[in-house]
Amino acid sequence: MTIRAPNGTSFRGAFAAKHGFRGFRDEGLSLRRLVLDAILLRHAESAGARIMEGSTVTDVTRDGAGRVTGVRYSADADGQDLDTVHESPNASVNASVNASANGRTRTLSACVVVGADGLRSVISRRAGLAHSRRWPKRVAFVTHYRGVADMGTTGEMHVERDGYIGLADVGSGHTTVALVVPARESRGVGADRAGFLDAWIARHPQLAPRFRDATRISPVRATGPFAQHARGLWAPGVALVGDAADFFDPFTGEGVYTALRGAELLTPYLCEAVRGTGAGAADTALAAYERCWRHEFRGKQIVERAVGAAVAMPAVIGHIARVLGRRPDMADLLIGVTGDFVPASEVLRAGYLGRLALPAFLHRSAGQR
Repeated sequence: MTIRAPNGTSFRGAFAAKHGFRGFRDEGLSLRRLVLDAILLRHAESAGARIMEGSTVTDVTRDGAGRVTGVRYSADADGQDLDTVHESPNASVNASVNASANGRTRTLSACVVVGADGLRSVISRRAGLAHSRRWPKRVAFVTHYRGVADMGTTGEMHVERDGYIGLADVGSGHTTVALVVPARESRGVGADRAGFLDAWIARHPQLAPRFRDATRISPVRATGPFAQHARGLWAPGVALVGDAADFFDPFTGEGVYTALRGAELLTPYLCEAVRGTGAGAADTALAAYERCWRHEFRGKQIVERAVGAAVAMPAVIGHIARVLGRRPDMADLLIGVTGDFVPASEVLRAGYLGRLALPAFLHRSAGQR
């Protein structure tokens, strides 16, 4: 990854470096969600998941004690319900459709409902777990271009005073472009998301020439504001994973990794909750999952929030870029942490933080003398 600060200073961090940590591979893998999601869906189905496309979850159901016992969902006009959906031969679903459903609204019962439904999680809200942080309120505009000039093998993050933009080659000459701006900057955008993105790029001279001959090949989609947080990762009958559990800011690219790793962490506890005897055993298992999740991601959350704060302060991110530009070993460690194969503790050590802050301290001291 290459990170550029508002003052034009930049640094580059590599995954394959001398720090001794190795990832699954020596380079990051960047591909469109169109591809990734299809792979995940296909594997889920082959593992026994029952796929219900064209259906939208609208609420949870509860028993007399307030415990979540399933979901309510509506089938779209061309959607499928549980009676007609394609099922893989080895599917096994501990759920049923309420025969007294009203109209096209159905009730699906389950031992445990997993909220894996993203930033605006219906499950999290209906279970009373959702919470919005006051800061940072940022909104993203995401699309794909063909023919962006000078795209190499390195992902790019360009931080400016009015937001930041990420560029990544996803193959076939296509580039993912993700612009993130403070929510206040996006007021009044309305339906003209493409115009807003084009104008932002045109205002920044290091980017505008690279897009002069580029062609947008997908709609500009908006999402946010970010900084969504769950008060807890479980409630009686419910567990949260992925963005439904926590999402701070997309700068460090934690979303997909946290979702997939979080699902790995949840799996044994979910099995224990489903196979256990009674609600108490299920609650004990889900509470253990939350403790495991928080232990796993505590260090990464500290780094993620520190980077998110630095991005909002041009002088700070400029200073960091200058230091890491001179210290590629430190840059490699930070990029390795955001790449999820270097422990966060490596950049939270006093020595690392001291080297990151010392040049600024010496500069201020010299000025005072």
